Amino acid sequence: MSQPIAMTNIDRSALRQFVAEGFEALGLTAGDAGIFADALIFSELRFHPGQGQGVARLRRYHDRISKGEVNPRAGWSIIKEGPALALVDAHNGIGTVAAAKAMALAIKKAKDGGIGTVIMRNSTHYGSSAVHACQALDQGCIGIAYTNAGPEMAPWGGREGVTGTNPWSIAAPSDQGFPTVLDIALTTAGKGMMNWYIREGKKMPLDWAITPEGAETDDPAAALNGPLLGIGGHKGYGLAFMTEALTGVLSGGGFGLTPYADPMKLDVSHSFTAIDISWFMDPDDYAARMGQFVQMAKSRAPRPGFDEILVPGEQEARRTAAKSENGVPIDDLVLADMQALGRELGLNTTLEGLGPYRGATL
Repeated sequence: MSQPIAMTNIDRSALRQFVAEGFEALGLTAGDAGIFADALIFSELRFHPGQGQGVARLRRYHDRISKGEVNPRAGWSIIKEGPALALVDAHNGIGTVAAAKAMALAIKKAKDGGIGTVIMRNSTHYGSSAVHACQALDQGCIGIAYTNAGPEMAPWGGREGVTGTNPWSIAAPSDQGFPTVLDIALTTAGKGMMNWYIREGKKMPLDWAITPEGAETDDPAAALNGPLLGIGGHKGYGLAFMTEALTGVLSGGGFGLTPYADPMKLDVSHSFTAIDISWFMDPDDYAARMGQFVQMAKSRAPRPGFDEILVPGEQEARRTAAKSENGVPIDDLVLADMQALGRELGLNTTLEGLGPYRGATL
């Protein structure tokens, strides 16, 4: 019988302050700690906790930094640069922070010439792709961000991993009160959601993953050590394969079986593109045209069993609004661990619950 995971609402401002203070205690500069904290809060507000893109990463980075696997003050360097392009090296530093700076460079190039692309090698996990794609929105740009990752996805017809979840995000403004944002892994789900289903006692869909022997299963525990499956079968695998071509292979960095193979050099590669809307038209006109497109989609007749039609980014915008108003729901196990880590690091900020999370869905 399935059992919902207990969660507690935490004030958004206090959570952000705690995470920023925590990263500073781990050795990041105050500015970089703020960048990382904002990125994790962004993800915590938008996504399901089981996806693992939120504040739980504070503990993971504590462990990685303590072991010397990630350099919190690595900085990054430009290897080659042109008017619209740059190749940069993250020196095995904090991927999320390096990514924010790379997208800022892509935006600058877009403002100078209409489009900018920055490809990064020798990086580490950069969080959710939407964090970086959405960074371009405030500067009047469309943002595109994608990355390779550890080899968790099986090739079509195989039973061993060879590409990563390799998530993509494309963010474009609209006049509908929220930006349209695609943020998808190229696997149907990730190991985080499988662990979540194990804790809830739920079966998983058959298209999430296979066992190490290659058998289909709806038991997440049976598949946890097997490879993930691509979205749309061979199509997701093909997209993930070509994402490697556009990141690790092109950058001279790790690809395929290489990322995450050596814990001391994760060798992840990313790509960031900004497109300046004003090069094409007035940004307000673009937002209005996107708004028309949104309404075209939402006005279509729904299928049986569906109450409404959503567009990319709409559900995440609703989650963000609800969590900002009512508190951010944090898994009680994660919260207890964060509180313990706060004591270990001697943080001044404490996390006090606003009350149990009572929502039906996330």
